[in-house]
Amino acid sequence: MRLGVLTSSRADYGIYRPLLQALEVSSRFETAIIAFGAHFDPVHGNTYRQIEADGFRLAHRLKTLVEGDTAADIAGAMGLTLSEFARFWAANAKNFDLVFALGDRFEMFAAVSATVPFNMAVAHIHGGERTLGSIDDKFRDSITRMAGLHFTAAREYKERVAQILGSDRNIHVVGALGLDNLKKIRLLGKKEFQKEYGIDLSAPTILLTFHPETVHPERSGRQAETIVEALRRASDYRIVITMPNLDTAGSAIRRVFEAYAAGEPGRVRIVENFGTRGYFSCMSGASLVMGNSSSGIIEAASFGKYAVNIGERQAGRIAGRNVIHVPVSAEEILAAVKKIEKSPPPGKENPYWQGGAAKRILEVLSEKNHV
Repeated sequence: MRLGVLTSSRADYGIYRPLLQALEVSSRFETAIIAFGAHFDPVHGNTYRQIEADGFRLAHRLKTLVEGDTAADIAGAMGLTLSEFARFWAANAKNFDLVFALGDRFEMFAAVSATVPFNMAVAHIHGGERTLGSIDDKFRDSITRMAGLHFTAAREYKERVAQILGSDRNIHVVGALGLDNLKKIRLLGKKEFQKEYGIDLSAPTILLTFHPETVHPERSGRQAETIVEALRRASDYRIVITMPNLDTAGSAIRRVFEAYAAGEPGRVRIVENFGTRGYFSCMSGASLVMGNSSSGIIEAASFGKYAVNIGERQAGRIAGRNVIHVPVSAEEILAAVKKIEKSPPPGKENPYWQGGAAKRILEVLSEKNHV
């Protein structure tokens, strides 16, 4: 079975990684990675290098970036991505029996949209979810409509995909694929982590990732300033910040965080891209997770870490009892930190763990292909 795997950024690659590893060791599948989007952006860390460092070959590279992150820039990037993939699929559609698309980003939506005139078979991972504070919600549901095979992270999400499609055929609950990483990756201990990154996790540490609420991008800078106000007052903690994805108004958040780190160089560290092992090692060693990344909702529970989910970007997602939801308010953020300090560990129960997603996806593919 000839598979294509669409990856546009670190956001989806880290999740794909266990599936790519499983496909690589199976003789039943021929897999080609199709990289595009922010993977080739130096501002976001040229993350295609992480794919290669993990031992995978990029079969195809499409340059689909435009400069800037205004609404017009994002729309332009969507148009360029659609145009580039129109040419790519015209030359290569016949070489794929199935193409994987993951998640909900605008780049992924454009790449999948271009498959429709070619009547290509698409498998969608992480459909049915809700993120009401992000325009990604619309892209995710649209990709669901364009796909014919679906792998969801929870039964509730399967039901929503079925509602969107009007049918429950070809929808499989497999859990969150990214959680498979936690069973495969040897995480760095605190001493190893400090040696590699120069960050001492033996001190109380907050791991922060905050992306724009793209339904209200004009708020991004002010929201980042509010978070910084809270962090300045949480003076007992060191702060590790991973920077936002390529989204509308992401640069406004970057500017605020860069100024904050420059003003407190001994306490605040910015890391553009840890890579999968580095990021999860940091999460494992940190005192708590903060921001509005899906990793606080999905992965943090498996580490037994509390996550302070700020604002509305992730509104609508299923969340475990480790997640504390707060508005973008310095007082509310600080209150959540104080609550965590007084609370027992949340345990490691995770609503997104179904026993191993990559294995189940391969079983479904084998059944479909009768191999």
